[in-house]
Amino acid sequence: MESEADLIETAEAAGAARGRPRQFCADTALAAALQVFWKRGYEGASMAELTDAMGITKPSLYACFGNKEALFRKALDLYERDKLAYVQTALEAPTAKAVAERFLHGALALQSGGDDPRGCMGVISAVACVNFADSIREDVMARRASSDRAIVERFHRAKAEGDIPDSVAPEALSSYLSAVMQGLSVQAASGAPKEQLEQLVETTLSLWPGT
Repeated sequence: MESEADLIETAEAAGAARGRPRQFCADTALAAALQVFWKRGYEGASMAELTDAMGITKPSLYACFGNKEALFRKALDLYERDKLAYVQTALEAPTAKAVAERFLHGALALQSGGDDPRGCMGVISAVACVNFADSIREDVMARRASSDRAIVERFHRAKAEGDIPDSVAPEALSSYLSAVMQGLSVQAASGAPKEQLEQLVETTLSLWPGT
């Protein structure tokens, strides 16, 4: 038999589904959910923790965002749009080294500024996605593949322009940049100071092939 609290939540969800005006800001709630997923990962983020951070009830979450999986996808969209805005700017840099510089400094700024959790949500998701449902795993890996493909294509153009030595494969250079950025994320999540992360970035750039 349902408790009074359950009946109230069910009624609230039904009211929301009928188009009753929300008593919360969906954008603010989604931003709060992003912080929880970023810190805990998909599996580690409980519905109780999500609803508490978002300031809403579970029926309201379902009515506004769908289930936990749908909420996670929306949080990833928000992360890519707001936290990874530097990516497109990096891809538009005039040289391959400038591309790497913008990527690394953008990641460094993300990892060392503000109150966001340390570590990259994309890396956290990619590493942990073996435990996800198939649909979540496929989405996370597709996002990762799309990003990697864009970098490889940019480095192919750089090689055609003579900006990358003939001995260096664009795919290998892309993998190298990705590995450094993942390492930066892991070190940041482990509490490495900003000065140490800056040294990693500068050392990587000093070893970059070509001009």
